[in-house]
Amino acid sequence: GFIYPQSSNKRGLKAQLRKLIPCSGGRRASARTQNSVEDELELSAVRHRPEGLEQLEAQTRFTRKELQVLYRGFKNECPSGVVNEDTFKDIYSQFFPQGDASTYAHFLFNAFDTDHNGSVSFEDFVMGLSILLRGSVQEKLNWAFNLYDINKDGYITKEEMLDIMKAIYDMMGKCTYPILKEEAPRQHVEIFFQKMDKNKDGVVTIDEFIDCCQNDENIMRSMQLFENVI
Repeated sequence: GFIYPQSSNKRGLKAQLRKLIPCSGGRRASARTQNSVEDELELSAVRHRPEGLEQLEAQTRFTRKELQVLYRGFKNECPSGVVNEDTFKDIYSQFFPQGDASTYAHFLFNAFDTDHNGSVSFEDFVMGLSILLRGSVQEKLNWAFNLYDINKDGYITKEEMLDIMKAIYDMMGKCTYPILKEEAPRQHVEIFFQKMDKNKDGVVTIDEFIDCCQNDENIMRSMQLFENVI
């Protein structure tokens, strides 16, 4: 697929969430025990504070119960309340041990980190996850555009598309693509960029991106892989 590589096995929502939310700065067992009472008190307070949940329920495609379960898991695994970039890199290195996933994880982290403060909060996490797992095609395409727009200036350049494509090839590893030549990602990008850059001004706008994706069967098929990439 063009937008995302297909993962080797389908994972349920719960398994995906478990992989996404571990915190890299884990606590020692003694500290975990020591803080368990405080954690319970905090979770109890959250369960009885409906405003935040109501807002997230309105903004996502998760039910209140799902959000409560997600939050409990998020806070249990990551007591600081945020996930950092190293966590993403650790997760993807486990998913794709045959390749180097660090660059792709970096780009993915930046797509989740919507306020660009260097960490992914529970709100960031749930909003992105809702789109990836249950969003409309339009929402997924918007999210994909944001991923490819590395410097977030509203345009995708050929270099940005190439950086993402190289990161995907690196992540998938030589075992997956044993006969690929070094120039394969560039050739791939040349073809797709030519299709997308309708007015030939050297950049792809979100309208060009969405229009091309919706009218290209190969790209649309790759949209079905969104749920597997995380």
